[in-house]
Amino acid sequence: MSEQVNFGDRLVSPEEKTRRVGEVFSSVARRYDVMNDLMSGGMHRLWKNRFVARVKPRAGERILDMAGGTGDIAFRMIERGALVTVSDINSDMLGVGEERAEKRGLRNLTWQVENAETLTFADNSFEAYTIVFGIRNVTDIPAALREAHRVLKRGGRFYCMEFSTSDWPGFAELYEAYSASVIPRIGKVVAHDEDSYRYLVESIRRFPKPDAFRKMIADAGFNRATVEPMLGGAVCIWSGWKI
Repeated sequence: MSEQVNFGDRLVSPEEKTRRVGEVFSSVARRYDVMNDLMSGGMHRLWKNRFVARVKPRAGERILDMAGGTGDIAFRMIERGALVTVSDINSDMLGVGEERAEKRGLRNLTWQVENAETLTFADNSFEAYTIVFGIRNVTDIPAALREAHRVLKRGGRFYCMEFSTSDWPGFAELYEAYSASVIPRIGKVVAHDEDSYRYLVESIRRFPKPDAFRKMIADAGFNRATVEPMLGGAVCIWSGWKI
């Protein structure tokens, strides 16, 4: 990849984006969960419950939770008996997740540093692949989707939840104003890092529209690619099957 890519609203080389995204999440790792509560008014917990309900984890099945960082999705899935590998490109985020798991007495999780674009897992390794609020930070999204398809077993399912832009009149404008003005200020006060949260807001704005991303999932080889919008598309759950 020699062309430039977006790091928020700035154009940088793919290598620089990967490095900068790593710096962002290393900076915010310790305050990441607190910030999620503050930014969403706690609603991210409801969205994650809804997401896991769509995934329907089953006892004994192997699931890869990519960009799983601090463990929120993995903790919900192991409650249903799934065998979850939590992977993230950022070791600081995984470190926070491992500490949280230890405090909860959860020891049946696998934690592994992985780049979503170049996974080290063998073909046909997992029954399900999940990625929540992480795909927009990937430098080469189509490559990550192809890797998700590769590591899934035939009949495996792909689920992704991500922020996008709302198309609800009135709410869309309020959402944009809140994101642009309030979230970076919260980041400055709580996480002592306004710039990282400004990037995260910009990355949402740059992410493909819900139906465009659904097409990207289909183009990666997934069948029955669908999108379930919430809040007019401000948050969406996408899914697809490897058949």
